[in-house]
Amino acid sequence: MPTTEQQWFDFAPAAPAAAEPAPAPLLVAPRPAPAGDSLALDEAGEVAVRRSAKATRYRLSVGRDGTAVLTIPMRGSERQARQFLASQRDWLARTRRRLAALPRSAAVWTIGTSVLWRGQWRPIDRAAESTPHVALGEERFRVRGHEGDLRPTLEAHFRRLARIELPPRTWELAAVTGVEVREVVVRDQRTRWGSCSASGTISLNWRLVQAPAFAADYIVLHELMHLREMNHSERFWALVEAVCPRWREAERWLKNHGGALGL
Repeated sequence: MPTTEQQWFDFAPAAPAAAEPAPAPLLVAPRPAPAGDSLALDEAGEVAVRRSAKATRYRLSVGRDGTAVLTIPMRGSERQARQFLASQRDWLARTRRRLAALPRSAAVWTIGTSVLWRGQWRPIDRAAESTPHVALGEERFRVRGHEGDLRPTLEAHFRRLARIELPPRTWELAAVTGVEVREVVVRDQRTRWGSCSASGTISLNWRLVQAPAFAADYIVLHELMHLREMNHSERFWALVEAVCPRWREAERWLKNHGGALGL
């Protein structure tokens, strides 16, 4: 599942017309185009613009960091792209304000820093152990010492726990729902909570161990239902609803806390 906000409308080739007056500039001035099929058009650096041979609609996406990308079908017209972008200015501003207001995790973790763990903000506390440990709620993690940045060590522990916990839970939910899974892998994904392949491989983001159990289960069930319906049609969402009635609550939690987990 991607972690971007998106707006779009379907592509319709523009009818031939007389020469148009020069349009007003898009949001940002030209800058060097990234490698591949992309083009930057804006004037304030607000929106990156790229053309895509695969796109069938104009799409405006906003990442967790507020970066916006306007995707234009290869045969789409610049005039329609400008019109679409202009129509979405209010949505773009609202989305960026909302994303900016969401809680973020500190870049450096020290004793006393609050960290999302198991769905709760928990301070990193010193643990009374014979060797250096810290506590997040009831759980203890060994560290080299209590000074300096604890984030690399704690995230290594989180990744290890994700590899231990997420695959068995996926197999369990696969058995309950009667979905055949070939393989479960845990990865360091920066833009998705999870994904699946038509061959039956489910990939999960290790950061799901930092989410509440119901939200992690939703991602697993979402991907399992994709093995029955490889799209986001009404039929797909009906399947999700049947196996995960709390999916809307889970979506809200993930949307509101993804930025704190680096997505």
